[in-house]
Amino acid sequence: MGVLIHLFVGLHIIGIAALLGGFLTQLKAMGRGTARFVPGMLHGALTMLVTGVALVGLNQADDHSVNTIKIGVKLALLIVILGLVYVKRDEEQVDKGVFGLVGLLTTANIFIAVLWT
Repeated sequence: MGVLIHLFVGLHIIGIAALLGGFLTQLKAMGRGTARFVPGMLHGALTMLVTGVALVGLNQADDHSVNTIKIGVKLALLIVILGLVYVKRDEEQVDKGVFGLVGLLTTANIFIAVLWT
């Protein structure tokens, strides 16, 4: 079970890398007001959702304690990120505030995962 959990953690990190990487590649365009949500950002967020849910289930099945409040906060942030990216995915230009919010929420999600013990 431990190998499977580690596999899903790796996939979860790949998802966050795709989401944050897509954001970071668009920072220069954000300064010009021409930033857009690239497909990798949506795929990364969906990967995070699927692997995160799987990780909670695998950890509970392996009798590890799961901080449900932390998971709930992370899930809420991810749902907001997914909603924004999904709704605005076809727009050629996304408002700087909305684009920046996705980056901020993504970064907050990372720090919650790492610092909330």
